[in-house]
Amino acid sequence: MTGQTARTIFNTPILSGIFHYLALLLMRLAGWRVDGKLPDLPKFILIGAPHTSNWDFVLFLGLIFTLRADVRFMGKRELFSNPFGWFFYYCGGIPVDRKKSTGLVEQMVEACNKSDHFILTIAPEGTRHHVSEWKRGFYHIAKGAGIPIVMAQVDGKHKTVCIGKVFQPTDSIEADMKSIQDYFAGVAGINPKRKRKYITLQS
Repeated sequence: MTGQTARTIFNTPILSGIFHYLALLLMRLAGWRVDGKLPDLPKFILIGAPHTSNWDFVLFLGLIFTLRADVRFMGKRELFSNPFGWFFYYCGGIPVDRKKSTGLVEQMVEACNKSDHFILTIAPEGTRHHVSEWKRGFYHIAKGAGIPIVMAQVDGKHKTVCIGKVFQPTDSIEADMKSIQDYFAGVAGINPKRKRKYITLQS
């Protein structure tokens, strides 16, 4: 049984429109552009990389409002308590309880199955610092929920966010992770000094 789409800052009438045009203006002034568009699908995981700067979050907001995307993110349960918990819900947050018997992946799969519309945003590197491996949670959520992964390249050299490639997980996680990794190979983020060399990912 599916549920109604929750009200967030990304789908609130008038307000979301104001942020859309503001994002277009600010992205243009900053010299950034979006190449491509999100697929017309009700549910998918949206990943972006490389994550090399604290400005990535600002760029992410500009991207989301530019595309008029209604997205969700994961946050620890404590963030959603009073008095400011409503704010994180309104920003599209989904609380994760690490003390529950079911793990993070299972909780996100359940949230996906209960929703009519579900776009979950994840930075697979998990940090802006150098990493030799990506976290695989995004993949397991997509696989468990039976939904695709949409990839967005942050091309700092050309100030472009290239978005739209859709990847459907198969039965071979190693081959899939290599394909996803290859898509981001050679792409520099906002801070080229932290450019990653993507290697074969380990469990």
